[in-house]
Amino acid sequence: MSICIAKIAVSAATYSIDRPYDYLVPEPLIASVFVGTRVTVPFGKGNRSCEGVVLALGTESERKTLKSILSVLDREPVLTEAQVKLALFMRDRFFCTVYDAIRAMLPAGLWFDSEGKRRAADKTVEIAELAVPTEEAEALVEAKRLRSPQQAALLDLLCCFEVLPVHDMLVHTGAKRPSLNALVKYGAVRLGSREVYRRPEIRSRERLPMPQLNAAQEASFRGLLSLLRLDEPRAALLFGVTGSGKTSVYIRLIDETLRAGRSAILLVPEIALTPQMLAAFSAHFGDTVAVLHSSLSVGERYDEWKRVKRGEAKLVIGTRSAVFAPVSDLGILIVDEEQEETYKSENTPRYDAREIAKYLCSKANALLLFGSATPEISSMYRAKEGIYSLFELRERYNEQELPGVRIVDMKRELRRGNGGDISSFLRDELQRNIDCGEQSILFLNRRGASKLVSCGECGYTYRCPKCSVSLTYHSARGRLMCHYCGYSRRIDSSCPACGGELKFIGSGTQHVEEELHALFPGVEILRMDTDTVTPVGSHEKLLDRFRDEKIPIMVGTQMVTKGLNFENVTLVGVLCADQSLYAGDYRAGERTFSLITQVVGRSGRGSKPGRALIQTFTPDNQTIRQAARQDYDDFYASEIELRRLQNAPPIVDRYTVTAAGQNEEQVEWTIRYVRDLLALAAKDIPGTTVLGPAPLGVVKVNDRYRYRVNMIGRDSAAIRRSISAAVIECSTDKRFRGVSVFADHDPGD
Repeated sequence: MSICIAKIAVSAATYSIDRPYDYLVPEPLIASVFVGTRVTVPFGKGNRSCEGVVLALGTESERKTLKSILSVLDREPVLTEAQVKLALFMRDRFFCTVYDAIRAMLPAGLWFDSEGKRRAADKTVEIAELAVPTEEAEALVEAKRLRSPQQAALLDLLCCFEVLPVHDMLVHTGAKRPSLNALVKYGAVRLGSREVYRRPEIRSRERLPMPQLNAAQEASFRGLLSLLRLDEPRAALLFGVTGSGKTSVYIRLIDETLRAGRSAILLVPEIALTPQMLAAFSAHFGDTVAVLHSSLSVGERYDEWKRVKRGEAKLVIGTRSAVFAPVSDLGILIVDEEQEETYKSENTPRYDAREIAKYLCSKANALLLFGSATPEISSMYRAKEGIYSLFELRERYNEQELPGVRIVDMKRELRRGNGGDISSFLRDELQRNIDCGEQSILFLNRRGASKLVSCGECGYTYRCPKCSVSLTYHSARGRLMCHYCGYSRRIDSSCPACGGELKFIGSGTQHVEEELHALFPGVEILRMDTDTVTPVGSHEKLLDRFRDEKIPIMVGTQMVTKGLNFENVTLVGVLCADQSLYAGDYRAGERTFSLITQVVGRSGRGSKPGRALIQTFTPDNQTIRQAARQDYDDFYASEIELRRLQNAPPIVDRYTVTAAGQNEEQVEWTIRYVRDLLALAAKDIPGTTVLGPAPLGVVKVNDRYRYRVNMIGRDSAAIRRSISAAVIECSTDKRFRGVSVFADHDPGD
């Protein structure tokens, strides 16, 4: 009998030694080991037992002596061969181990705790079913109706349904357990168990017909449908102004996909958007919809994953990680609000869901559709270059005009003696909406009460002891907090350095909420930021309250800027348009334009006309004026020229290598060494330059200093190899002990 050898990705392997390891499959386990199955294997000199995933099976190995697999952890493969190939792609693209990639792909419920138990077990319920023919059971009902009424009631119910959960039967009939046990002993009823799914609560709505499309939507739909029916990979960008009805086009395309027997994935950037999307799509597609995001319980996420893997759910809606849903025969993958940075993971593996989507669609001959009112500059560039097909929706679906926008110069407000966050113009417009029973949304992308607390006499400021940032004051808790590491402390009554009076500088959403209460006594204000939506499902409850109770004003961070559709909202206020404009990143203008345009688009989405006010200290800034006009074309034209001058993406690709550690001097020395390695490699790669090193904008986070070097050029295997080699060398050389070095492709910061 020929031997069986498995190539295995081992969980204990670090990036520097990550590769497929050959293991012998013992004869008793051969029938249980498949590609995509998890196993335990001995690893290292001490033969420590650790997990692994089978990547391939064969009969040959370059090694003469092989260790053997110890045990098999899964009854059936948790990964398909296509997903194994995806994990290998992620290792090459995102500088992570294969096992890191696999961990990102599988739900937490599939993994094992320290005691070796799976974090989420299959949920089952006890069921009862008839053990005799229905006619015989009905006769038994009549015989027992007088002497044993509870037994008769249980049997009568089973005659109608044949199989029922035991708990439901007992509750419905009022019978006791001994009566059921008597029927089992008699042989009339048989007990068993049945697996049930833990499903997230979905707002119930009656089934709706397919949405009717206007002329512009129909034209885009027909063009996209022709791409959908091609048996080859293809990508498209649907550029539609806010309120133009992109979701209706999505629904029609997904309907065509499901009718063809294929599967669909719809990605949204924020958990806050999933309830509305889920309700809308469930009204059309019912239980064939599965939802995947981090706010689900471990059991709910595991069961939704199982529904998808078993083919019971053909449409997956979720945030970034939903791109890994184990759908079969993918037909369309839609990335809504595709410009959002939340599609990029900040933790290992540092993957971009949009890049994963491209890979999946290329392998499945599926349609990749990006949708946005403010497309990422890189996406529009590819559309202009003909790499993506471009479809446009220039008018709102209900034929309403886009909101009228007014720019308010906050310097004039200061000269008039108004030092608050609400200008006199915005105050008057808010009062008008309150009087008319209409709702308003105010946007400020900073939570807390005050950005900085400082002494007016000696200049002392509260700084985080672990990070190189000031502490933010949260008035609701009376505490100073660091938004990077979570450190917090109570505020002093006076300056701890000189005893002087403390000054509160800069405003956050808490401070704005307090100011609104002072301006409009008795008017209910709703605040939506990460301080108010931390508990599971609280974002959905807040949005439901705002809509159902018609709360006059909602103030929030970027959670309120996109995807939300409230017909009674007729006023939007952008409180500090300058905040993200001077962030020192090449994307600063793009982020500012997108945030302003998106939040302004929340106004006037119903039958009533909308309006918006943009408060700024730089009213003549080109980006702010372009956003006020909702003029994406003009913004794109100026921004792409600026990118050419900066030699920034999408003109080139940007890779980074970051060094982090507690000793700043050692971190600096390490990153300079990395710079020298990359500069040497760049000489052999045409059109490639190395920039840096330089500290990150926030150089110290949680007692770790961070420095970075950039490698700029066209994406190529040569660049990735040189970066990978540098990371591996720094990870294995004892001179760099205490410093972690990792690479990323175009990070968001």
